[in-house]
Amino acid sequence: MALKTRVITSVVGLVLLAAVMVFYETIWFNLVFLAVCVIAIHELYVAYGFTNKQLYVFFGCIVMAAIVMLSDNEIVVHWVRPAAYLFVLFLALCVVIKFGNVDFAKLSGMVIFSGVVVFCFYSFIQLKTLLPKAEYGFDATYFVILILAYAWGGDTCAYFAGRAFGKRKLAPKVSPKKTVAGAVGGVFGSMVIGLLVTIIYVQLVGRFLGFERVRMTYYVLVCAMGAVASVLGIIGDLFASAVKRQCGIKDFGTIFPGHGGILDRFDSVLLVAPFVTFIVTMLFYNLRLSG
Repeated sequence: MALKTRVITSVVGLVLLAAVMVFYETIWFNLVFLAVCVIAIHELYVAYGFTNKQLYVFFGCIVMAAIVMLSDNEIVVHWVRPAAYLFVLFLALCVVIKFGNVDFAKLSGMVIFSGVVVFCFYSFIQLKTLLPKAEYGFDATYFVILILAYAWGGDTCAYFAGRAFGKRKLAPKVSPKKTVAGAVGGVFGSMVIGLLVTIIYVQLVGRFLGFERVRMTYYVLVCAMGAVASVLGIIGDLFASAVKRQCGIKDFGTIFPGHGGILDRFDSVLLVAPFVTFIVTMLFYNLRLSG
């Protein structure tokens, strides 16, 4: 039953993703990912034991997240640095003025994890900014799907490989169910699924990104990226599991039946999205970052 619920949730998630990609070139794309950030940060807010008495902490994090996620706008981008400074000042004042109500360790944990979340989802916004459709076609869409294929595909393969062959535990104190065999299966799964996504994309659009003359080289790069991305996905998953254990909770939320909350579903994406975006920026295109 649990597996059936997970599969149904995954299918619904993919349908929602397809709907979001329809609005890829509009502000709605940013707003959807901002909404995801808001839910994830709220999950952290609850996990770290904050209550309605500290709602100002939650709203402070949300304002900073909104400025970052909308920073592809020419006006908003100029506010990122001043906002970051004001946010740090705000946190310092929270600790000083609300000394009896705000635990610095909890506040630090929430802010750091929130930063990881925003950094992850901003990677999708950056792909949109760096690879506009008018110049690069659907390449940015392909990379968004590739990121999720690496993370979720590898996670799914790790799940089945672990159930079939898993004996030796990978990190028993953090996540008792994860095994070495599952991790290996996840690595190979990410490589294969990433390769399949690439082949399908090439067949659909009739061209091969920025590597038209060296297709085999690009396929090798996709596999190499998949291997690294899978390892990063495992680290992100274990990181989230470690936080949950220290907070004394099983899941971050219940928004996805069979999967938990936003962070339970996207924990394997946290470190993969920035990594793929870095590689795209450095290797695949001659991109110049402004600012």
